[in-house]
Amino acid sequence: MSWGEAYRRMWRRYAVFEGRATRAEYWWPVLVNLAILAPLQVLAFAATRAFLVLDGLYVLAGIIPGLALSVRRLHDTDRSGWWWLIGLVPFVAVILLILTVLPGTPGANRYGAPSM
Repeated sequence: MSWGEAYRRMWRRYAVFEGRATRAEYWWPVLVNLAILAPLQVLAFAATRAFLVLDGLYVLAGIIPGLALSVRRLHDTDRSGWWWLIGLVPFVAVILLILTVLPGTPGANRYGAPSM
């Protein structure tokens, strides 16, 4: 899956918490969001308030699709989406990072067939 396709899929499946997401489907949007937010935040703090507003709007718009994508990624590793809550605990959040890097379960699991 290309980065563009993965990024579009994240937005098309805005609030879909069912199903699974492959590593590529998860990590490409994460990297694209980082590439968008890093310059926006630099501009927000170095230039004008307009960039701060733009940055805030982009972050707000991305909360639900980012959370849904994380839940689908955890489903791919055959874990409940509630595991994302460990990301709220400092230092323990590393476990969430590790879980998103692990390969998904081969074949169908309790959350459905692998994402294509």
